[in-house]
Amino acid sequence: MFAAYASKLDADDPLAGLTVGERPEPEVPAGWMTVTVRAAALNHHDLWSLRGVGLDESRLPMILGCDAAGVDEDGNDVVVHAVISDPDWRDDETLDPRRSLLSERHPGTFAQRVAVPRRNLVPKPAGLTFEEAACLPTAWLTAYRMLFTQAQVRPGQTVLVQGAGGGVATALVALGSAAGARMWVTSRDPDGAARILDSGADRLFASGERLPERVDAVMETVGAATWQHSVRSLRPGGTLVVSGATSGYAADTELNRVFFLQLRVLGSTMGTRDELVRLLALCERSGLRPVVHGVLPLEQASDGFAAMDRGDVFGKIVFVPSS
Repeated sequence: MFAAYASKLDADDPLAGLTVGERPEPEVPAGWMTVTVRAAALNHHDLWSLRGVGLDESRLPMILGCDAAGVDEDGNDVVVHAVISDPDWRDDETLDPRRSLLSERHPGTFAQRVAVPRRNLVPKPAGLTFEEAACLPTAWLTAYRMLFTQAQVRPGQTVLVQGAGGGVATALVALGSAAGARMWVTSRDPDGAARILDSGADRLFASGERLPERVDAVMETVGAATWQHSVRSLRPGGTLVVSGATSGYAADTELNRVFFLQLRVLGSTMGTRDELVRLLALCERSGLRPVVHGVLPLEQASDGFAAMDRGDVFGKIVFVPSS
């Protein structure tokens, strides 16, 4: 079958290890099922895999891709939940110490077919296209968990999103706005800033700019470059949710503010199958849809990876395998 896969790892030139071509059909262990992929969305995780983060040489070649929507062996339209937990795990999948994502230990979704555990298949709502549904299981699910499970954001609250423009940030703004929260964003990119306002943001601030008032919650994916601003932007008792650190991990902790103002600092990683079900239902009922930057045939996967590597993407890039 046709696929886009990592054939080697290169921390400095990740695209050098991306290969598009034929791979064997997926193996289907007991309790798993094959899905014919109709659409698969690109994430930064895929670029990091090519750099060797979360993927090592011993697992190569590895088909990339976490997100997909398609048709299962019984003819059902489904969305794939990318978090693979231990078969005996019965709690929140994101807390399983042995969890992984598709494309880390098991072949991913950038292929004509992918094998996944049956429990990882979620019915696709009829109101969502395959391309729209494929955008949700990683970036949008991460945003959903940050906002509603971890921060427990409610209508009328004010939320600051650091670093507008990325997939998770775009999803945070759209979801928070749909839920009735006042969404503020920071950005260093004028073009991305204008588009994030169109996505539902209420106000835009320069990175590090002092806010007119403190906020109820901050969504942090940038890390060291924005950490101090995030902590100082919170009201007493506010919540800081962290799901990434693209600018680095080391930062002034501001611990004095954390304990004196009784701030809540929470980590967040991906989301559960049940949260994905709720996210899909929210999108179908509300009419909320992910921003799709572009749809490419899987044969042109290298073009999509290159655009993401350059930072020339707003929203999601979706690959469509040929039948």
